[in-house]
Amino acid sequence: MMVNLEWYRSFKAIYKTGTLTGAAENLFISQPGVSLHLSSLESYVGYKLFERTGRKMIPTEKGKVLYNFIVEPLTKLEDAEKHFQKSTEKHTPTISVGMCFETFQITLEQYISTLPFNVIIRFGEYPEMLDQLDKGILDLIITPQKGNSPNVEHEAFSSETIVLVGGTETDGQTFDSLVTKNDLAGMEAWLKQQKWYGTAGDMEHLLRFWQLNFGKRADFRPNYIVPNLNSIVRCLSGGKGLAIIPDFLCKKEVEEEKVKVIWEGFSKLTNTLYFGCRKNTQYASEIHIIKNLFKEVMVSI
Repeated sequence: MMVNLEWYRSFKAIYKTGTLTGAAENLFISQPGVSLHLSSLESYVGYKLFERTGRKMIPTEKGKVLYNFIVEPLTKLEDAEKHFQKSTEKHTPTISVGMCFETFQITLEQYISTLPFNVIIRFGEYPEMLDQLDKGILDLIITPQKGNSPNVEHEAFSSETIVLVGGTETDGQTFDSLVTKNDLAGMEAWLKQQKWYGTAGDMEHLLRFWQLNFGKRADFRPNYIVPNLNSIVRCLSGGKGLAIIPDFLCKKEVEEEKVKVIWEGFSKLTNTLYFGCRKNTQYASEIHIIKNLFKEVMVSI
């Protein structure tokens, strides 16, 4: 295990400001992020570096010794970074953005080369991305889930409806007549006779849609497990089979009559999509550019 340089930065900032909040503001990251860096460093060195007295962080004797060891080389490294930035014509910031893979492919992928700054795209589960945003690992996330961190603000910008879709060769007339009769048992039986597509480890859309419309948990697994939701749309195009996915991911294929919406459910299952970013961020202008790009793309989809 190696020491992360950011642990030392956070340690130095806490030492100089005397508080976790002051260190977080100094470093433009969240307070939980600073706290995580400190606990990781304390775990690594094997002893406490600060005594937590009220709101003040008082360095221990071991903490003072460590500070004296690292402050000069760390300051030199930070000076070197500043000198390097000044020696370039223009410092280009790097923004880390988190979202699901399918959303990236449909929205940002085709425009990413036009952005006037560096971008790192990260994929993952929404709770993980919310945690990484809070800790300063991510600068912006696109998510249907809101966190409860006081350091993060959410802005609603679009919505998605979860729908049952099928390939154009799928004969949905029998199902339509069952829906008209409100024959839940018949609808369930027909659906379970079809071939289903799903993605590895992600049954959320199917489970929620099934629970909302049939009042029970779906008791079957998809026949074909493919890498992601966009793969499902390609597999269904012009063929047979069913899947439950967000409508915006297949709007183009529906318009081209490669895929058709079989059913929206008795009650529509709709998710609000949010931008999530930290309240104190040094990348406000860059985040604003990405937000506007997303809004334009989602309106056109």
